[in-house]
Amino acid sequence: MIKAYKCFNEGLVNIYGNKFETGVIYHANNDIKFQKNGFHMCANLEDTLRDFDSFKENIDIAIVRGFGHISKYDDEYNEFFNMYAAEYMIIDHILTRKEIINYTLNISEMQLKRFLSLYCLTNDELKYFKEKYKNNYMLTWTINYYQDSKRKILKK
Repeated sequence: MIKAYKCFNEGLVNIYGNKFETGVIYHANNDIKFQKNGFHMCANLEDTLRDFDSFKENIDIAIVRGFGHISKYDDEYNEFFNMYAAEYMIIDHILTRKEIINYTLNISEMQLKRFLSLYCLTNDELKYFKEKYKNNYMLTWTINYYQDSKRKILKK
């Protein structure tokens, strides 16, 4: 059994339009293989955002458990690791925004950079991150580029 994170569209709806509920055990038929079949989940919260555009859609991030046959996948080229497809899944808890932000307090700078580039912050959250990382050039750049849409900073 693995404990992981899973991203959904708002209302616990997956990318195929299927609605899920907390506390229910779900089963996937056939061979379990990442990007083919099974319930996909990631060890790192920020990696769950790779298939969702939180800047355009409201999303839910949940803590889930996967069990039964589990297939692990690492995308070394894009630096996404410890991603899984599981035969069975149960959704334990939908994270609040506060829990999501608190998660970022204990992750590496590389993970935080990925989070800031994929997760749409509120104005208050943006203010917090700008102040907290005002002396970190790479994170300030990431915030400006992705959160403030200041993509012109790349132009000479």
